[in-house]
Amino acid sequence: MEQIHWICCPNCGNKTRDRLRADTVLINYPIYCPKCKQETLINARDLQITVIKEPDA
Repeated sequence: MEQIHWICCPNCGNKTRDRLRADTVLINYPIYCPKCKQETLINARDLQITVIKEPDA
């Protein structure tokens, strides 16, 4: 059985509409949270999610 986890919003902690499998690799993936209406860029590898901080212009 594959491990499948929901991606949680890094701002509010709510579940998003996307899921990750153990073999999924995401690079610069925009994740949208329907609860807090925020969009965040993430990287994911081996079920570990890192948030990409964008510099303020």
